Amino acid sequence: MGGEELRNTIRVQRAVKDWTQEELARRVGVTRKTINTIENSVFIPSTVLALKIARAFGVKVEDVFQLADSPPVG
Repeated sequence: MGGEELRNTIRVQRAVKDWTQEELARRVGVTRKTINTIENSVFIPSTVLALKIARAFGVKVEDVFQLADSPPVG
């Protein structure tokens, strides 16, 4: 392992809920900038934060985060 890239569907999940980055940030207890850096794959969230984000959307963590070399879930 190592060197894998993590992709995410945060932007899509937010669109489904009609949430801003600020709204998601408030729901999971982080700043909007943190959500922005995760959404743009600049920062990889901790396991706890990834689980909080998935829980906020009401989906499995695998529906939000996948390894870039893995086929999309769903």
